[in-house]
Amino acid sequence: MKTVTPDDVIGRVEKGLLIAGRWRPATAGATFAVYDPATGRTLCEVADATPDDGAAALDAAHAAQADWAAVPPRRRAGILRRAHDLLLERVEEFALLITAEMGKSLAESRAEVRYGADYLRWFGEEAVRIDGTWKVSEDGTARVLVTRQPVGPCLLITPWNAPLAMPARKIGPAVAAGCTMVVKPAPQTPLTTAALAGVLAEAGLPDGVLNVVPTTQAAAVTEPLLRDGRLRKLSFTGSTPVGRLLLAQAAGTVLRTSMELGGNAPFLVCEDADLDTAVDGAMTAKLRNIGQACIAANRFHVHAGVVEEFTRRLTTRMEALTLGPGTDPATDLGPLIDERQRRRVAGLVDEAIAAGARVRTGAVLPEGPGYFYPPTVLTGIPAGARITREEIFGPVAAIQTFTTEDEALRAANDTEYGLVGYLYTQDVNRALRMSERLETGMVGLNRGYVSDPSAPFGGMKQSGIGREGGNTGIDEYLEQKYLAIDMKPATRGTDAVEDRMKPATRGTDAVEDRAEPEHSR
Repeated sequence: MKTVTPDDVIGRVEKGLLIAGRWRPATAGATFAVYDPATGRTLCEVADATPDDGAAALDAAHAAQADWAAVPPRRRAGILRRAHDLLLERVEEFALLITAEMGKSLAESRAEVRYGADYLRWFGEEAVRIDGTWKVSEDGTARVLVTRQPVGPCLLITPWNAPLAMPARKIGPAVAAGCTMVVKPAPQTPLTTAALAGVLAEAGLPDGVLNVVPTTQAAAVTEPLLRDGRLRKLSFTGSTPVGRLLLAQAAGTVLRTSMELGGNAPFLVCEDADLDTAVDGAMTAKLRNIGQACIAANRFHVHAGVVEEFTRRLTTRMEALTLGPGTDPATDLGPLIDERQRRRVAGLVDEAIAAGARVRTGAVLPEGPGYFYPPTVLTGIPAGARITREEIFGPVAAIQTFTTEDEALRAANDTEYGLVGYLYTQDVNRALRMSERLETGMVGLNRGYVSDPSAPFGGMKQSGIGREGGNTGIDEYLEQKYLAIDMKPATRGTDAVEDRMKPATRGTDAVEDRAEPEHSR
């Protein structure tokens, strides 16, 4: 049996734009290169959409919207379930594709395929549970009927760090709700999104419901769509600065928005924490996706009484990791996405060291091809260092200390971000106290992993608006419509009803007599 290679899988993926059910080249015929971050080599060329292509994609989504909204929920659910099953049948192929264009190890890529497929299954099950309400108005003159219907054509902008899971997390609820879509994948990882679109078409998704426009001209393509009144929703996952810009643009047409933005996750280790559990959690929270995740632990706050032991154990674990291409079974940690990101991580580390931070391991760029950065542990981070204010997006653990709960919480909440926090303690009262005071949309309690299709993923403050996943995730793609139904007063039999509502006038004395205490007789 022939071994399937990344090149084999890449060769089968469509490289064009998907518009109205047809894969086609960009209007100007332009393409851009997709690179292997482990080697820097070009994997292939992909169509580079123009503003005209973006407009054509919205034309297709708008044209398909009415018919798609009328499709029964069970049919929409069936499409998502078939797509889920197809993904699980092709885990290896999709894992090779993700690793080729994003860099993570095959083990992590396989996990992402299953995780992304779970979103399709979850929202397929939610499709048939879209409900409404019926009640009598307060004054009784009307009946109040509340229904929910699809918001309409959506623009979904997805990041490169989870090239299957992030599109699935947005496409799943849109399909379930009956919305059509224009998807703009990150230019670093367009191939996985194209392959996912192919699976959805194979599962029965009608032409025009899902349109895909990879581009290197993000602003030029998306800004006209945000000004177009036919677009009714924007969902974006990415940095807070870009999110702010998109929100300002979306205000012009008062778009519904879901924004999953930047994070600066605190990882708190209390003095009573189980250190084995805490170090295991730190490895997961810090190194998942090579540290390139919005929910990655960014700032480690460790109680002064256990900081040395925690640091020693974490350093030992980090030093034992093997850097290498994600396709190598021996690899624990793949490359960063590109040279720009590697320079940024190195700059944050070098700046902290220059200000007095101590290197426990790492911090030296490896030689050779690819965008690798070593797992790094820093202690003695100076107050206010940039590495504690910005997302690192790399395999670097920056450790600071605290002595009291209040001190730990002040440091944890001292940020404009509020996506996720991690807390390690064996005291249930402390766990509840501190969890309630953490200004984050999610908390991992003695757990370094919080992503779950059945849970509402999202943040507070400048980490975003809205939630993805869970029972409320589909709400982001639905509008409520209230129908007031006038109820005319009854014209026949009313007197009898009114009589029954009047106080009794006959036999009252007998009733009252029976109510008197015996001693009054």
